[in-house]
Amino acid sequence: MKKIAVIGAGISGLSTAYTIERLAGESGLDVEVTIFEREERTGGKILSIKEEGYLCEWGPNGFLDSKPLTLELCDHLGISEQLKRSNDNARKRFIYSGGVLNRLPENGPMFLKSKLISWPGKIRLAQEFIKPKRTDGVDETLADFARRRLGAEALDKLIGPMVSGIFAGNPETMSLQSCFPRIHELEQEYGGLLKAMMLLAKQKKAEIKAGKQVASAAGPGGVLTSFVGGIQELTDGTVKGLKGTVRTGSAVTGLKAIDGGWELRLADGANFDVDIVVSAAPAHILKELTWSVDGELSELLDGIPYAPMNIICFGYEQEKIARDLDGFGYLIPKNEGCKILGTLWDSSIFPERAPEGHVLLRSMMGGATTPEAIDLSDAEVKERTMAELKKIMGIDAEPDFIRIFRHQRAIPQYIVGHADRLVAIDERLKNLPGLILTGNAYSGIGLNDCVNAANKAGEQVLDCLQNLS
Repeated sequence: MKKIAVIGAGISGLSTAYTIERLAGESGLDVEVTIFEREERTGGKILSIKEEGYLCEWGPNGFLDSKPLTLELCDHLGISEQLKRSNDNARKRFIYSGGVLNRLPENGPMFLKSKLISWPGKIRLAQEFIKPKRTDGVDETLADFARRRLGAEALDKLIGPMVSGIFAGNPETMSLQSCFPRIHELEQEYGGLLKAMMLLAKQKKAEIKAGKQVASAAGPGGVLTSFVGGIQELTDGTVKGLKGTVRTGSAVTGLKAIDGGWELRLADGANFDVDIVVSAAPAHILKELTWSVDGELSELLDGIPYAPMNIICFGYEQEKIARDLDGFGYLIPKNEGCKILGTLWDSSIFPERAPEGHVLLRSMMGGATTPEAIDLSDAEVKERTMAELKKIMGIDAEPDFIRIFRHQRAIPQYIVGHADRLVAIDERLKNLPGLILTGNAYSGIGLNDCVNAANKAGEQVLDCLQNLS
């Protein structure tokens, strides 16, 4: 029997362990998988908190069903019946600009009528048709790409808010190729984004005629999907589907290569020997574990920064909110000078997340552009959030329900040079057989990305096992 250790019991570690067991079983290999988690619970950044009739997500609130990976995991686990698609309101998204909430246009006529982008900005954006594609292979920032192809106004009012909403990132430092590889591919393949959109729109119309549900042009592809009881049902379901052992409250403090495998040093002083180690730990934790094994690998991992984030959940009686909450929520351009990045109308997206007659709003504060917000007191966070909700949504009432969640290291930042860093990490790993990395620090931060990376890590483990047999 081959022993495998997985470090980290977030979705990346749990789904990797499950994939290893599934693939090993299909191949007739005998394995024993042990997951080590330093916290006293499983789930990592995934935690669904249910209090006073509200359901607040501590971290991510779902995944997009446009890719099959997480849906396939749910099928394997037998939890697909609990899946919950978001309300159709989720298709309506807004940007706060010029003192008003502007709906993101979903088609050409809506774009022309929209006041979000000025006419000079629209004309500049239309010039994207004639802009030549970049062919020098330079890893440019999202900001440089947006200014080059779409103009400064589109950067400020469209690209910037999108980057803060997805990555809590700064477009002036984030890598286009690593953060949005598909956008980079569209420029290279079609010569421009507008040209690509026209051709892909024809494909979308065909999908709609075929009865397939697709997202609006203003939103990402796919429908936001979670579970009736919150996204934690995904990690809880994965734990239940495992045959191996999950050791919570068991921190790995060091790694050592030994003859034929690896030795894990644990916080309680014990050692644990295995044939293969899969790390699904954040890069800043793995950096510490690998320092004595490979200092260069540790330094490479140390170069992956994380953005901090405050998540603020406010619950109100519906009658205290004068504004119609028919939508997903809104993001805010940095130059608006607001204290929050945006607010999701959670109970409009998933109505069951607030008691009947109430609404749940979830605001984001901090990120790479204002990291100092993580050090604000709860009273300051509450005061600033209430002030922004009053200014933007006209909410003048004290919330009936308040929960503030803090993430010192919320989301890894794929800054310029990230792709080269990954190549260098892979080169170092060639000298460390039996050590495999996965997680959201490398090739995608979303749940689908994590499950995809877990599948690949599981396949790597299977290859190693077959070589060991």
